[in-house]
Amino acid sequence: MINDNLVLIVGKSASGKSMSLHTLAPPEGVMYLNCESGKKLPFAAKFKKGADGKAGFTITDPHQVFEAFTAAENMPDVHTIVIDSITYLLDMYESIYVLNSANTMKAWGDFAQYFKKLMQEYVAKSTKNVIFIAHTVDSINESEMVMETKVPVKGSLKNQGIESYFSIVIAAKRVALKALKDYQNGLLNITPREEKLGFKYVFQTKLQRKLSMNASAARLDCSQMKKPSSTTTFSNY
Repeated sequence: MINDNLVLIVGKSASGKSMSLHTLAPPEGVMYLNCESGKKLPFAAKFKKGADGKAGFTITDPHQVFEAFTAAENMPDVHTIVIDSITYLLDMYESIYVLNSANTMKAWGDFAQYFKKLMQEYVAKSTKNVIFIAHTVDSINESEMVMETKVPVKGSLKNQGIESYFSIVIAAKRVALKALKDYQNGLLNITPREEKLGFKYVFQTKLQRKLSMNASAARLDCSQMKKPSSTTTFSNY
């Protein structure tokens, strides 16, 4: 069994990655796994509550994510699992299980196997929608002399890249309104507040030479999650 309802949302800090989750409905059916030291979401979340009565579950050990996926399969009210973020989750694994290991070579091997086990044994077999959030960094590809934006990862996973495990990768970006000016349609909604700010948070779903080449609007909706249209580059959230 393969989980086709799998999405990776990437972007730099303050690009709107976590904010994009506020349209998931119904919110009570979202199992939000907070891997960033319990960092608060930028909106009043009504996600499934943990034992502490608060929305979401704070992850303090990477293996708790395995437990969450197993538990979710016995919760018919849960429709979506969110891992926020895979970047911090892997950093957590490194801090707990690699840096203090007596055999760091083996520990780095276990690091790679942890992620592969998560993807192949838990995510792939899950009956839920699964959303991963990841931070990105810009770096120079010296062999091709181009600037690349990637999800940073260490160890042998660096050779494959996190992105290679996903068929749907969406980039959360903050785009200047002037870059969207040619897309006056009923789907793209620019609010008065955004007019004053001069920018809008959008999703980019397809590679383009210029950010303004293809724009449309849609909310992040996991009730009918499907592969984005090949003509969609930006979506409004």
